Amino acid sequence: MLSRVLLRIRRRLLSHRRVLAALLTGLAVLAALRALSPGAPASVELTVAARDLPAGVTLGAGDLTTVSVPASLVPDGATAEPAGETLAAPLRRGEPVTDARLVGAALAAEPGQVAVPVRLPDAEMAALLDPGDRIDLLAVDPSANGPAGAAQVATGVLVLAVPDSAHSETAVTSGLQGRLVIIGVAEELVDDVTNAAVRSFLTFAFAR
Repeated sequence: MLSRVLLRIRRRLLSHRRVLAALLTGLAVLAALRALSPGAPASVELTVAARDLPAGVTLGAGDLTTVSVPASLVPDGATAEPAGETLAAPLRRGEPVTDARLVGAALAAEPGQVAVPVRLPDAEMAALLDPGDRIDLLAVDPSANGPAGAAQVATGVLVLAVPDSAHSETAVTSGLQGRLVIIGVAEELVDDVTNAAVRSFLTFAFAR
């Protein structure tokens, strides 16, 4: 009885041997292709803007989110934890946060420049500035008697950031007046600019 069953199975297998051979060949080819195909690239978490953000805003947790991207797509200077930092330029939703977009040493992207914070006494005048503007920085001696001319401190200065009004409110409570502006200054002019910021009233004219 058992021999008859085995014989029937053998006959059926023999009758379908071509189909079985083709099926096994296909499985072997599929396995080989999967073995040779490259694996998925390693992904990393990238911090990006969760919404459109203006220049000068202090970044909070609600302004940021993370996305998974291939490691090869992470830009140079990407910042993993920028919360609490101040934006020097606007960011679009989904755009990576890099050190070049934050108020700090990396701001002065032009060779030979240094990022320098200065306080302009006229806050409303400072509010006219936007990152990317070019200005001539002028100093007026507050101790001079009678009309005093403005001395030119630096020309063609690049405005890097104009921090938001929260910084100005903090300054008022600490006895300081005006509004903070971050500018890119040539290295050889840093001492002149910082001395003028301490000893004089600073103002500006838009560079021609």
